[in-house]
Amino acid sequence: DHKTMEFLRLARFDKPIGTFLVLWPAMWALWIASEGMPTLKHLVVFVLGAVVMRAAGCVINDIADRNIDGHVERTKARPLARGALSLKEALSFFLILCCIALGLVLCLNNYAIFWSFGALALACIYPFMKRHTFLPQVFLGAAFAWSIPMAFAAVTETVLALAWIIFTA
Repeated sequence: DHKTMEFLRLARFDKPIGTFLVLWPAMWALWIASEGMPTLKHLVVFVLGAVVMRAAGCVINDIADRNIDGHVERTKARPLARGALSLKEALSFFLILCCIALGLVLCLNNYAIFWSFGALALACIYPFMKRHTFLPQVFLGAAFAWSIPMAFAAVTETVLALAWIIFTA
């Protein structure tokens, strides 16, 4: 239906490259941390987590930019900017996505759960870094790569220096 399509657009499911940009570092980290043999559970959690958290990041970004996007050629057709979805609907969708992500991360160990709060924080603060810093892409890169320390935490129950080297790269 029409409303469902608007939610899918809000989460940018029509533009999957962002999901791949979140997924690739997660997969590298899983393979490295597990010495080439990640478990099926870890693969499923991190693949679905990448999809869900990228979607949540897009939703919170559009919530933060809802009063600006309508004035920018590239973003004026986004669902919140043109009024196809309400702020309440977008916030509810964001919370649903976060609950799904929480359900996924609860399948991992406590150390990985601890690190997952960093992912949520980065997803929530990135949209505001566009207004308060000259380096918002640094925050976006950190958000996209946060799965690296999480993967090490999930597999090895530690975050090795190697994880931070990969994260920085």
